[in-house]
Amino acid sequence: MAGFRSLARQVRDPRGDLALRRYSLRKCLERFAPYGHRATWDHLCARHGIEPEDRAPDPARLEGALKELEEARAVWLAYESGFAERRRREKRQGLRRPASFDDWHRRTWGGNGVARCEDPGVHPSEPLAEVLGRLISALGSEPGTACPVCAEPGIAWRQERAQEPWSGPVCRGCGIVVPQPVLTPGALAKARRVRLRTLASAA
Repeated sequence: MAGFRSLARQVRDPRGDLALRRYSLRKCLERFAPYGHRATWDHLCARHGIEPEDRAPDPARLEGALKELEEARAVWLAYESGFAERRRREKRQGLRRPASFDDWHRRTWGGNGVARCEDPGVHPSEPLAEVLGRLISALGSEPGTACPVCAEPGIAWRQERAQEPWSGPVCRGCGIVVPQPVLTPGALAKARRVRLRTLASAA
């Protein structure tokens, strides 16, 4: 099975068939898709002017989408490297079991669904790397009362999600599932009183 970098080379190959280059970009999302596969594809298409069903898009647009994805992946890999180093230090100190704070990282291993969007058509409009940077920064800061990505205070609780955790806070502004460790107990309690209905598109 081809890895992310191998697929990225296929996307950039000027001799490659455009349909294959597009397919390779879609396959990259099986290795790294911060919003989930469908939402990340929708985001890249919107930002780079690619028609989602176009089988032969402009190569420059494909490469622009790939570049954005690579920049976000670099942010994530740096975070994972720092996380691994912290866990090594904790193990040396006798903390063999990850804290509950690290449950979020366990569920997003590899970068898939780091900022999962419940509705594929509702996601942040900023570059992926910027969104991940904000999220990672929030995870290293004191908990807050608003979405760490868009600063929207309106957060609602979503029951019966398709992915673990099976329920959780969702931003009504940008659509991401907000990691619980970045929210104060009061913000989580407030979100639980608001059930998620329809999200307005943030894209």
